[in-house]
Amino acid sequence: MDTLTKIDLIKDFAEEIVTEEELKNLFETKQHPTAYDGFEPSGLAPIHFGLLRATNLKNMLKAGVKFKLYLADYFAFINNKVGGNLENIRTVGKYFVEVWKACGIDTSKVEIVWAKDIMDSINYWDKVLRIAKETTLNRTRKALTIMGRKQSETIHTAQLFYPSMQVADIFYMDIDICQLGMDQRRANMLARDVAEKLHWKKPIAVHHHIILGLQGMKPGQNKEEMLLESKMSKSKPKSCIYMHESYESLKKKILSAYCPEKIEEGNPILEYCKYIILKEMKSFKIERPKKYGGDLELYDYEALREIYLKGELHPLDLKNAVVEALNKLISPVREYFEKNKKAKELYEKVKSFQITR
Repeated sequence: MDTLTKIDLIKDFAEEIVTEEELKNLFETKQHPTAYDGFEPSGLAPIHFGLLRATNLKNMLKAGVKFKLYLADYFAFINNKVGGNLENIRTVGKYFVEVWKACGIDTSKVEIVWAKDIMDSINYWDKVLRIAKETTLNRTRKALTIMGRKQSETIHTAQLFYPSMQVADIFYMDIDICQLGMDQRRANMLARDVAEKLHWKKPIAVHHHIILGLQGMKPGQNKEEMLLESKMSKSKPKSCIYMHESYESLKKKILSAYCPEKIEEGNPILEYCKYIILKEMKSFKIERPKKYGGDLELYDYEALREIYLKGELHPLDLKNAVVEALNKLISPVREYFEKNKKAKELYEKVKSFQITR
């Protein structure tokens, strides 16, 4: 596969690449660069975790990238996820692996790394300290948004370690490409700055879009607030769709979601169409009575966007179609967890945990 084709696979899902020229040079000089994405095991898997991340990963693998899926158990511990219980956090991590399998990810083609396994090294902590030494307290506090915390929140001392630890992960695992969400941008930019100061290999940052929670984006809300609110929405069941959502629950949530007529900005229903449905499905079918224009079959987001902004598609018809499409996409996951004994046991355990943030 030529370099431009590889870059196109990345650009297919990337909202930002820092920098594209560096990525081009990487593909030209290294046949199988290493990338990673990291996850705090924090509770039930939301739909973007299973579907959006799986699509991104498949594109990276097609481009010949060696991928590490990083289960950040100690990060979840610091961040008080699942009550800060490490045993329960690691159970959630094992459940995450089953979700990836259910979404069609061949886990034999990726390396699954646990934070606990790389932290048992003086070399790792040497990097943490060197990074912290090059980082001001003010910048560290600003970077706390990567863990879903506002700068104004009361935080524990351990949480101040979080940004330096996340940056240390990148260098310890010898990562070429940081393939994470836009909400992790501050950590990746910190890594690039530290690399220059310490003369370490500078990682390339590939950031994907963060999908809105079902509450949408408030008028006038800035992008950083939106990213933080969306990150927090996983722990708010009413604003989040999970990979195990029943048809009835899915329909109830979608029908009550924010979806203003003829408006794209801040509209989570259109985001599901753009970033999940029309990425995963060859076409998007919208059924409606003939008196309202009859059925539609769309093949790309721009066509959907055009008719929606013109007012030629009512929000209710769009919502009903989204319910059917998302239900079709998550049905295999529900079936996997019903049939696989190990996966089902993990799911039942995770459901019983107290979800904290």
